[in-house]
Amino acid sequence: MDNAPIGIFDSGLGGLTVARAIIDKLPDEQILYLGDTERTPYGPRPIAQVRQYTLACLDELASRGVKALVIACNTATAAALSDARERYWIDAGIPVIEVISPAARQAVATTRNRRIGVIATEATVQSEAYLNALAAVPGLTVVQRACPRFAEFVEAGTTTGEELESVARDYLAPLGQAGIDTLILGCTHYPLLTGVIGRVMGDGVSLVTSSEATANVAYNELTDRGLLHGPWRGADGPEHRFLTTGRSTTFPRLARRFLGPEVSRVDEVDLSPGEGRS
Repeated sequence: MDNAPIGIFDSGLGGLTVARAIIDKLPDEQILYLGDTERTPYGPRPIAQVRQYTLACLDELASRGVKALVIACNTATAAALSDARERYWIDAGIPVIEVISPAARQAVATTRNRRIGVIATEATVQSEAYLNALAAVPGLTVVQRACPRFAEFVEAGTTTGEELESVARDYLAPLGQAGIDTLILGCTHYPLLTGVIGRVMGDGVSLVTSSEATANVAYNELTDRGLLHGPWRGADGPEHRFLTTGRSTTFPRLARRFLGPEVSRVDEVDLSPGEGRS
């Protein structure tokens, strides 16, 4: 089991930011990545539908013999974390790692004036997952803002430009007016837009992403459970695999751009009718 891959799931490209951090933190581990490109974005979808799609994708990864599951999607985490942990961790002994709690803890450690902003999809904002994750810390002011078009820009491969900056200024203005000093990028697509987000928010606002913090959690879980892959001797190292749910002409190109040469090939899987086990 220690030589099995780590399964990473996202609604599309955004989870590659988490995959990058895990590859850097755990260079001997194999990654099996699944992007639900056929049904992205998840943000505008009803929570029940997101849960259904999430469990279907996690079922696919679990069926391929992964030793841990990483839900590298904030919307999917908000919709299906409790179900996923019961199904895979409690019932099957597969650790399930998510992205919301690590980012929340990092934001609390970062803020100086106790004012934290959260940008995320509509579904994540409506779920109040970040408000709940931060509720145990007294004296915090938390301001949320849905930024649905950000994921669309990333999925199209657009990370700079006048239109993006105009949209960013519109989305982020209320957060600046609220006087936050720490901003949680509550969607794993958003770290690919740190240039424009940082430019709009200014140097006085620290940007918190879940990628590095989630990679630390993955490292600790695998270490504590004795599941770390041993050193690769006499070989080139791990070969990562990438799967999509739809025939995407852009995913391979953008994945190589955002992640790097680790993306050697991308295979398509058919999850129709798109339902997890009930």
